[in-house]
Amino acid sequence: MKYYLSSYKFGNDLEKLKSIIPKNNKIGHINNARDSSDIDRSKKSQTDEIEQLNQLGFAAEVINLKDYFNRKEDLRKKLNSLGGLWVAGGNTFVLRQAMHLSGFDVVIKELSKKDDFLYAGYSAGVCVLSKSLKSLFIVDKPYSFPYPEMNEPIWEGLGFFDYDFMPHYDSDHSESEDIGKTINYCIENKILFKAIRDGDVIIIE
Repeated sequence: MKYYLSSYKFGNDLEKLKSIIPKNNKIGHINNARDSSDIDRSKKSQTDEIEQLNQLGFAAEVINLKDYFNRKEDLRKKLNSLGGLWVAGGNTFVLRQAMHLSGFDVVIKELSKKDDFLYAGYSAGVCVLSKSLKSLFIVDKPYSFPYPEMNEPIWEGLGFFDYDFMPHYDSDHSESEDIGKTINYCIENKILFKAIRDGDVIIIE
């Protein structure tokens, strides 16, 4: 699996993103990290990002994980028809809940074995890839439960990376100050992390 991991939105390496578009250019846009946010703003962000993905050369479509709660086999079939995913920012803990309830956390590990599958996204969509989400309690709200099926946070990430991602570091972003506090927490507790500024992108091929 290839990765295009941005601190915020699409970052500053769009030419590289275009160069790693899979042969199957169908990409699913996952917006569930915003399920506890303002609905109108969430929809507008998704519409804008899908439009930009299409301009870059993808064929983007909405993948709402809520439509697949307790329907893991249907989600597996859908995701296997795609060449990639764009996972938007928001609340990492809410996104992790949606991934669990839909079975996404199982299916993505299967898809990670594909050489020409792209996982792209930013902020929460990147943070959720870490082994643990415990350090994010300062910047995100772990006890936000937009789904009736959940009443406890999931502290385990997807486990693709051993270090914690710290997006919006030293950036003009509303969460930048809390990210600074989170980094101090990581240092004090000897937690591995990678800080990335808005505009920065981590690319793994």
